Amino acid sequence: MQRFARWRQEETMEMTALGEQTHARLMQVSTATLTTALFKRGFRNIYLQGPQRLRAGRNMVGLAYTLRYIPAREDLDVLESFADRDNAQRKGVEECPEGAIFVIDSRGDATAASAGCILATRLQQLGCRGIVTDGGFRDTPEIAQLEMPAYHSRPSAPTNLTKHHAVAVNDAIACGGVSVFPGDVIVGDNEGVVCIPRHIADEVAEEAVEMTSFEDFVMEEVQKGASTFGLYPPTDPATKGKYSAWRQANGR
Repeated sequence: MQRFARWRQEETMEMTALGEQTHARLMQVSTATLTTALFKRGFRNIYLQGPQRLRAGRNMVGLAYTLRYIPAREDLDVLESFADRDNAQRKGVEECPEGAIFVIDSRGDATAASAGCILATRLQQLGCRGIVTDGGFRDTPEIAQLEMPAYHSRPSAPTNLTKHHAVAVNDAIACGGVSVFPGDVIVGDNEGVVCIPRHIADEVAEEAVEMTSFEDFVMEEVQKGASTFGLYPPTDPATKGKYSAWRQANGR
């Protein structure tokens, strides 16, 4: 109940609540490093399984704004339904806050599109920082050319109406087998997407930057021929001194 209450409180947070320092830190760390930092805190299921980036680029960082689909029903999901201003998919797009990540629960079903280039472009124009689904997108060549990062499982040309019925905006969802709550911190790199609970995002970001610095040092040592024993993890007492000297020399 305490964790649920925390989410209810966070649900009302402004989408700009992610501090500039935390945002900057998350822009320079990998999802691999973040999953390790989260694992140390007991979080195992935070990496979205399935979504892959359409085009490589800089990290994607923002707070989750969600859309949930259930299976389509023939009497409801017809082309005329798009004219309804209460259509959850269209309403969700138009109300997406600036700086958010639009996360779509498609139940892992990529046999119909979760969205296409027109809606993705509208999200970009509204200041959305990324779009993620565990289903598929249509118009993927065009979406890949947008400045806004996009992640999906695979291309899917059929309209969403053939398989998906949008029912909820900015509610708790599942995406890629991960629970995503509104206001969770979403981070994507060229490998995939991680969901970080908002209440630990600041400390995770700080630790991830430190971990990245050490990993860069380790990589340089390994490239020079060093063994990983005693180096990674740093169980050899001499490693700490070497790392300290490396940080000073590299301004890290």
